[in-house]
Amino acid sequence: MASSVSGTEEVRVSVLTPLKLVGLVCVFLAFCLDIGAILSPAWVTADDQYYLSMWLSCRKHVSSLEWSCKSTLNTDWQIATLALLLGGAALTLLSLLLALISLCFSCRSRCYKPIAVILFTAVVLQVCSLVLFPIKFIETVSLRVYHEFNWGYGLAWGSTIFSFGGAILYCLNPKNYEDYY
Repeated sequence: MASSVSGTEEVRVSVLTPLKLVGLVCVFLAFCLDIGAILSPAWVTADDQYYLSMWLSCRKHVSSLEWSCKSTLNTDWQIATLALLLGGAALTLLSLLLALISLCFSCRSRCYKPIAVILFTAVVLQVCSLVLFPIKFIETVSLRVYHEFNWGYGLAWGSTIFSFGGAILYCLNPKNYEDYY
């Protein structure tokens, strides 16, 4: 808050720093990347014969032209990964909405700390899901061909990084920087 005194009256003006605007952009990008990761068909791919998403596991046999797909929601680790990722996305959405509300109304400085806490919680959930996924995948799925973690998995890491960046930006105290703005 910046304050100015005119006569006996004190007027308070809220300062929206560029750091908070960049934080809002980071949270928005994190949410968009979350949606892309959750909907992505390619978390793991293998030589045009196999792909795994959060929802489906599909194989194509060498002699066949058709894919055989089954739901991934029948194993506990894939359900846990999806639940953690969806929880992180929901918290990211909540922090995005709170950041937008704080931008539109005069509760900016009061909302910064809750936004940061929500984002840090989302980061913890997403990191847990992104560490659990490759460990359990390698442990349970036996592919005899070269496979790689693909762009869906990368989008989820990108979302986590943007959420972490947004959380740090919302942690910064604008009172320390108000002289610069």
